[in-house]
Amino acid sequence: MADSVQTRRAAALRSVFRDYHGPAFSIRLWDGWQWSSSADERPSCTIVVATPDALTTLIARPNEVTLGEAYIHGDLDVEGDIFSVFEVAGYLFSRPKGLKQCTLEKLGSVAYVVGQRLKHGALNSKNRDRLSIAYHYDLPAEFFEPWLGPTMVYSCAYFRDSADSLEAAQTQKLDLICRKLGLQPGDRFLDIGCGWGSLVLHAAKRWHVHADGITLSQRQAEVGRRRIAQSQLEDCCSVELLDYRDLKETESYDKIASIGMFEHVGRKNLQGYFGIAKRLLRPGGLFLNHGIARSATSPIRENSFIRRYVFPDGRLVTISETIAAAESQGFEVRDVENLREHYELTLRRWVDGLERNADSLIRMVSTMKYRIWLLYAAGCAAAFRRGDLTVQQVLLSRRDRGRSRIPLTREKWYAHDGPQQTSDRATTDERLTTAGYRDSRVTESRN
Repeated sequence: MADSVQTRRAAALRSVFRDYHGPAFSIRLWDGWQWSSSADERPSCTIVVATPDALTTLIARPNEVTLGEAYIHGDLDVEGDIFSVFEVAGYLFSRPKGLKQCTLEKLGSVAYVVGQRLKHGALNSKNRDRLSIAYHYDLPAEFFEPWLGPTMVYSCAYFRDSADSLEAAQTQKLDLICRKLGLQPGDRFLDIGCGWGSLVLHAAKRWHVHADGITLSQRQAEVGRRRIAQSQLEDCCSVELLDYRDLKETESYDKIASIGMFEHVGRKNLQGYFGIAKRLLRPGGLFLNHGIARSATSPIRENSFIRRYVFPDGRLVTISETIAAAESQGFEVRDVENLREHYELTLRRWVDGLERNADSLIRMVSTMKYRIWLLYAAGCAAAFRRGDLTVQQVLLSRRDRGRSRIPLTREKWYAHDGPQQTSDRATTDERLTTAGYRDSRVTESRN
């Protein structure tokens, strides 16, 4: 009897994975029975199936939500290389679906969308955006520190070499942003979606600017202010709990950056977002928009695990949509750089940190929450590797009577040297005096 059950199991799995050509893997069931996709290759990972229902989910009704939920609840697990399991998942998602499964998935997606609107209001409204940001970011900073590292930068790093440490790569990314913006001592700089204040602090310490940051996360704002106070930079740094749509009409900046916030803007708000940034910039100012983009050929999945469990209401747009929206508001596009490979490297290091610190992290949050973050980071690494996702740095200029004030070539952006660091109080005062001079000079030129 047992032999016949195992024979049927093996036949069913061979049928499902008949056309699979990815890395070898194995499946181990709740009773210890195991099946391998290849008789010749060593499995790169083992999918552990805890219940008969989880096996049915895996082979009969797989999608991002059903498999993701089975994983975060412990009904499915992965031993070995977690990245390779996404080859298996991608294969399962690409198999033809029956009418019943398609209908159920569509109904589930519609029910989720309607439920979110009834519960939280219109998509990308201010209140709903605030709730979405709080859901994702308002965890203890101590949860992020072990795997983000000392820079506390939660966005794509910049690797000069694939062997770079995460800390080095994140510092290089911060410098790259500052170089692309051409930050100068005394510049007034705004970071939209500033996280825990890392770019604000870096720009003030190393590039000697007056830096303001805004975020919708209460906890990020608190941590950012504490880091500024600890660095004794209150005179030239600030972090405020504020929606970019509520920035004062009277504010103006020399340079603006938005790093990893763009994913939350929403397609319907793109033109308004770029319009606000242009209004805030002084003539000749620069805006660096750094955000994840969806490949134009990548399918849009209605049943998105990330949208439900990681980034509520997150909607990715293509780079062509981004550029069109920016140009519609009068920006000149000066440079576009795709850092796709850099984000895969970043995410792999985050996954390593999450796995190495699993025990301590689970003591801070639930096991389910930890598994959500691990699955999200590993899955995104796989998506960047496939090319379904990219991360684009777009440098935009508000021209000043035809003058862009941008170097003719890119060499300085990728140079290793930078301005000297200083903690001298007199130098800080001098910077602020210079900033005041620049403010009055801009006012005169406008008049």
